[in-house]
Amino acid sequence: MSKNQRTFSSKTKFHIQFFFRRFPALPYILKWLCISLIIGAFVGSASAGFLQSLEWATNFRENHIWLIAFLPVAGFSVGLLYYYFGKDIEAGNNLLLENIHTPKEIIPFKMAPFVYLGTIITHLFGGSAGREGTALQMAGAIADQLTQPFKLDKNERKILIISAIAAGFGSVFGTPLAGALFGLEVFLIGRIRYTAIFPAFIAAILADWVTNLWNIKHTHYHIDLIPKLEFLPILYSIIAGIAFGICAATFSKVIHWASSVFKSNIKYPPFRPVIGGVIVAVAVFIMGTTRYIGLGIPTIVESFEKQLPLYDFALKMTFTIFTLSAGFKGGEVTPLFFIGATLGSALSFFIPLPFGLLAGMGFVAVFAGATNTPLACMLMGIELFGAECGIYVAIACVVSYLFSGNNSIYTKQKIGEAKNKRFDSLKNKSFSDL
Repeated sequence: MSKNQRTFSSKTKFHIQFFFRRFPALPYILKWLCISLIIGAFVGSASAGFLQSLEWATNFRENHIWLIAFLPVAGFSVGLLYYYFGKDIEAGNNLLLENIHTPKEIIPFKMAPFVYLGTIITHLFGGSAGREGTALQMAGAIADQLTQPFKLDKNERKILIISAIAAGFGSVFGTPLAGALFGLEVFLIGRIRYTAIFPAFIAAILADWVTNLWNIKHTHYHIDLIPKLEFLPILYSIIAGIAFGICAATFSKVIHWASSVFKSNIKYPPFRPVIGGVIVAVAVFIMGTTRYIGLGIPTIVESFEKQLPLYDFALKMTFTIFTLSAGFKGGEVTPLFFIGATLGSALSFFIPLPFGLLAGMGFVAVFAGATNTPLACMLMGIELFGAECGIYVAIACVVSYLFSGNNSIYTKQKIGEAKNKRFDSLKNKSFSDL
């Protein structure tokens, strides 16, 4: 190498070093931008395919109601699949949260096709379940495969899984900002990991964008009337928030109790969804309606348009608890939207607020109480219903979060900061330890 070449090389290295000293965040930004682009592309596409499949399964079931009679057989097939080939991924969403707290082995990629197949079968044959659990697990399994190619350490892997959760949630519901905040908020109550804030938001926004590129349409909700912000509407919102928090706590407690009952009384896991499937299928045929199975999107939309009876939320809660606690696959979040929206609509018989506003408040507030993610749920309410209802949604989410107590649908969610000083001794404990 000539003297001039050595001089040029030295100057180039100096300028690069000077540039990175001047902008120390740039390597971090470039690295996570690259990773987030990959997560967004793959997770957004996976969510699009999943949502399209889910729509097909729902429509096919509604046109062939006789399929519901085979729900026990479908449950048995899903139970066999997981018992013999998926024991290491059976924990589902809790496996993702556990790997954020204490990273272990790479999440097996098979989690994505297993949970996809299990969820489609659940919906095709008439179980009452959601889609969030599937989206998160697919996203986590896909994203974690990037750990080794990018040589990520334990802390970076935590950021990776948080970003995957954000992308999965944001793309499946069409709420990228709420998805990002959900990923940052869900694993540790009361604390947010700010080192993950950039990749979480980028991954969620890109995943949602990619899902939209696949021409996937999300459900839109509209609140017709929002009262002026005054003392009485605020007071009524607090009362509604208390009801939503109690509902969220009840759902969390009962679904964990029901799961333990199935596990303690039915030792062979594949038989559990058989029993749960029999109960759900028989109930559907006796009642003569499919209103309380599947996602229940039409009923959620209906709750914004008119006052619904008080029993709607209770029946949906019952069908969902029997479905998921028995071992069927899916998620709890969309059923929680149904439960919250229909409860809010019914509360308008007793609380003098517009039923559409109460439905919107319940939609996100019951979810906030059951997952301990009030900030994400506030933002979700604003993304879905508009900023005009933001204060009412915020009141409902915060009050529900406080009144749901130390309960969560996720057993591996940890308490970073207790909701009040009385429970400070519970810090850093997961709900499975309580």
